Amino acid sequence: MYSLDFVVTTSTCDADGKLQFFSALQMMQDCSEMWLESEPTVARYFTENQMTQLLAARQVEVVRVPRFRERLRVTTSVYEVKPMFGFRNTFIYDANGEPCYRSWSMGAFVDTRSGNLSRIDTDVINSVTIEEKLPMTYGDRRIHIHTEPAGTPEPIRLQRCDIDYNRHVNNAIYVRIAQNLLPDGFCIGAMRVEYRRPARYGETLQPYVYHIGQTIVIQMKVGTDECCLIEFTPTEE
Repeated sequence: MYSLDFVVTTSTCDADGKLQFFSALQMMQDCSEMWLESEPTVARYFTENQMTQLLAARQVEVVRVPRFRERLRVTTSVYEVKPMFGFRNTFIYDANGEPCYRSWSMGAFVDTRSGNLSRIDTDVINSVTIEEKLPMTYGDRRIHIHTEPAGTPEPIRLQRCDIDYNRHVNNAIYVRIAQNLLPDGFCIGAMRVEYRRPARYGETLQPYVYHIGQTIVIQMKVGTDECCLIEFTPTEE
């Protein structure tokens, strides 16, 4: 298990002094990326073979939203590794050790030269520390749409600040964009996101909004290429 400590600061808060969902995702993402420090065999293999791990899907349950100045600990642990995919839990805990966010995700192993999926060797798989799969809801990683969009917001041209070191749009940016398309007062109780094709600097994202009962799904495309699907489920009243 790998962990990072954070404090809820002004730059991570919303207007009500609560941790922004986007900022919570960034914390999870940072911890997952830094996990490589605890797995030197994997880190060395990625470097030598010009590979990286890219997020393919994530599911998040919101237990409680932390407030300004709260101290948090983010932990990440791998519970399964396949030749081309890895599966992990990433949780955010408060100062009392109680979970605020529960998450599981699937990462894909990718050749940085071609952008294609790439297999890792069996001995590398066997070197990874495998831990217990933590209790939470585990939904389908695929998000399916069987209805027409309820709305087509204005397209969004991607800026330089949206791009991360993998030279495409940072995973959390899609969620930040999608959140701005939710109705006022929508409180996120859970989220699923499926990433399909990375968007890059200078491209234009076209969002489509779907209503499935109380759940809202936001699809983002570049041209005819689907980049991601994000499903937001509201908190239970």
